[in-house]
Amino acid sequence: MTDLPDAIESRLIELPTGLRDHVERCRAVAQELAVRHGVDPKMADIGTAAHDLARATKKRVLLSEAERLGLGPNLVERNQPLLLHGPVAAAWLSEDDDYNVGLILESVKFHTTGHPGMSEVAKVVFLADKIDPWKVERASFLASVQEIARSDLDAAILHYLDKTIERLIEDGQMVHPTAMDFRNDLISRGVRL
Repeated sequence: MTDLPDAIESRLIELPTGLRDHVERCRAVAQELAVRHGVDPKMADIGTAAHDLARATKKRVLLSEAERLGLGPNLVERNQPLLLHGPVAAAWLSEDDDYNVGLILESVKFHTTGHPGMSEVAKVVFLADKIDPWKVERASFLASVQEIARSDLDAAILHYLDKTIERLIEDGQMVHPTAMDFRNDLISRGVRL
């Protein structure tokens, strides 16, 4: 794996142990996916290392940081502030200016919801977060996402979004509009399972 920029490393070491362990498992998954799909492994590794830098931040702090950073939280994010941890972390990295690289910022910002037209690096980071082996053991549908990801990133993401959106609707929860837009974009481009 890649040596990390100080802007990322300094925040990673402050995360709780369980979250750091998650990040390390995701980095291993991202490396495998990147190599398998011809995606820049260094960018995938750095994006994955940075994806949860704000994950341990309290919800009220995420909301205030989002406001301070001019992120304009939408209705879903205001009701589920944890969805802001990617955008807030990306903004922190952008402010630090030590690693203000578009592919990395996109990967961090959208690792939870995805977005239409997402880069291949960001897709790897998105999936690496979802198919962390610990998560796969706890959510049975993630094993099929993991299997599909071996051959097709877009189909794996579509499968993940379908199952997650279905669960959110069944539970009476809100669905992030960017996730819906991402799903619709994949379908419009002919992605099928």
